[in-house]
Amino acid sequence: MSGLYGYRWQVRSKCFLAAHPLCVMCQRQGRPTAATVVDHIVRHKGNLTLFWDETNWQPLCKPHHDRTKQRIDVHGYSNEVDPSTGLYRDPRHPSNR
Repeated sequence: MSGLYGYRWQVRSKCFLAAHPLCVMCQRQGRPTAATVVDHIVRHKGNLTLFWDETNWQPLCKPHHDRTKQRIDVHGYSNEVDPSTGLYRDPRHPSNR
């Protein structure tokens, strides 16, 4: 899979970030933050159609990509807490069911 992230990906992801410069997860929290990673919303698992489908891409900051998104991919929900309420933000979190 590492072969997918070569020169072509570097060029396309840079262009995508130039057009979508803010992390979508930070924006939902009201904190505009620069995006540095192009994330695949649905894990592509080597599927080239999913990999190159820009509608399956989202701009994320590195912390959201490396922590929050990985947790969502593995568990199906985020563990982020809203500091103003102390409640989990993700409606899919088991505590919000």
